[in-house]
Amino acid sequence: MTETGLPPGWAIRLSKTHNKEYFLNQATKESSWEAPFGTDNDKLKTYLTKYHAAGNKPVIPSDGKVRASHLLIKSNQSRRPKSWKSPDGVTRSRDEAIAILKKHQERILNGEVKLSELAETESDCSSHSQGGDLGFFGKGSMQPPFEEATFDLNVGEISDIIETDSGVHLIQRTA
Repeated sequence: MTETGLPPGWAIRLSKTHNKEYFLNQATKESSWEAPFGTDNDKLKTYLTKYHAAGNKPVIPSDGKVRASHLLIKSNQSRRPKSWKSPDGVTRSRDEAIAILKKHQERILNGEVKLSELAETESDCSSHSQGGDLGFFGKGSMQPPFEEATFDLNVGEISDIIETDSGVHLIQRTA
């Protein structure tokens, strides 16, 4: 259960038409005005109070720092095309890296495996040994596309595929 109180794989989104939040299953793309089965309604109510106070945007702690984990797949076009998995150099193309990450994304969103579990064995980042955990960071600490995606997530949500100079990522905001 996340800080939002939603079950894994569910996210809060804002309807631009109705200016009201709705709930999105990230795997099936099913949406609902009502919170999904298995929601901790007390946690959701507390989070939504903060969400509304933040102008219907993801809640960022007062110190301005968020915490995230990620799964990184590098390609031969990455800024440093080496990793603990491929110390002699990554040979896969950018398109191959994206295809690999899409398969991982599908497994995560379908609830087969957690991002942190996959990161341990599949991520090309040195954070793999911590399940992809990058710790707390503020604005200006990460590459702009990574940072923007992370700060746009509610706690517990998983991003779509994000591309940076390092490679392609799936990001899960954890705090």
